[in-house]
Amino acid sequence: MPRKNAYTGRYKIDKNALGIVKYWSRSYWSWKERYKELEAEIEQGKALRYDKEQVQTSNQSDEVAELAVKTNHFLSGDVKCAIKNRAENEPWPIARNVIEKIEENIMIAEEGTLPLCQDTGMACVFLEIGQEVHFTGGLLEDAINEGVRKGYGEGFLRKSVVADPLRRVNTKDNTPAHIHYEMVAGDKVKITFAPKGFGSENMSQIKMFPPAAGETGVKDFVVKVCEEAGANPCPPIVVGVGIGGTFDKAALMAKQALLVPLDEENEEPYYADMEKELLERINELGIGPQGFGGKTTALAVNIETLPTHIAGLPCAVNINCHVTRHKSEVI
Repeated sequence: MPRKNAYTGRYKIDKNALGIVKYWSRSYWSWKERYKELEAEIEQGKALRYDKEQVQTSNQSDEVAELAVKTNHFLSGDVKCAIKNRAENEPWPIARNVIEKIEENIMIAEEGTLPLCQDTGMACVFLEIGQEVHFTGGLLEDAINEGVRKGYGEGFLRKSVVADPLRRVNTKDNTPAHIHYEMVAGDKVKITFAPKGFGSENMSQIKMFPPAAGETGVKDFVVKVCEEAGANPCPPIVVGVGIGGTFDKAALMAKQALLVPLDEENEEPYYADMEKELLERINELGIGPQGFGGKTTALAVNIETLPTHIAGLPCAVNINCHVTRHKSEVI
């Protein structure tokens, strides 16, 4: 309900209702009708809403289109550095030669004509939206998909999406994107574009452990998933692990773990040590670059966790190939 001003005897709309600065007398018999009038006055410019950061959805389209092209041609510095370090420390000659070919492929892609991989991925978009932001100019989801359509079309990137999982008809523009939304503080929008190839996606797994499985069960599962994947995900791989939460949340965390810079250590020492141990165990499998053997099966293991139920221990493993593509922009 509107609040009465003790000094003027008039009422005003609460800041949490419509966000309008406007006063009126008690003579109006229907607050509902007055609300409608105020909305009309806002449209006519006669009343004001509290200021919000106005963001045109068309701007999101342009950013997504640009990110779609960039992520498929330019690998982030942390991934390139990890690949270079593994090449320098790989003792097996064949494996070292394969990594050098990967580095050559990266340089060719950066020339801007050919993408890093023929599988230019399903568009995964992560949005961090400041709660002070107000979108105008249409639906945000439509704008994101328009950006994907434009980027994959003008960038001559392979269209890899089918409209239905069983009837298998290609949408011919790589839409729709898979969009993940998160509300955060502030008045900015952060867009992260992460195209996901399915050679590696198909090797991902999730398991709902009983709590008694504990740390040992989780670690053995992660290593087992990588061993079963073999050469299929085009190693050296990046391994994202989501532990806790619920069935769906564990899978999302595993994918989000792939966005963490490879040179960034986990803030939790317990999990930082676990990441190092898992990376060592995975590299001891001897699968090697592209399955040719050696000590370089994985570049990194990143773990994300959430609180979970007393009766459960969800664990998801999302694998990415050596072209772990993602870029972010803040608007």
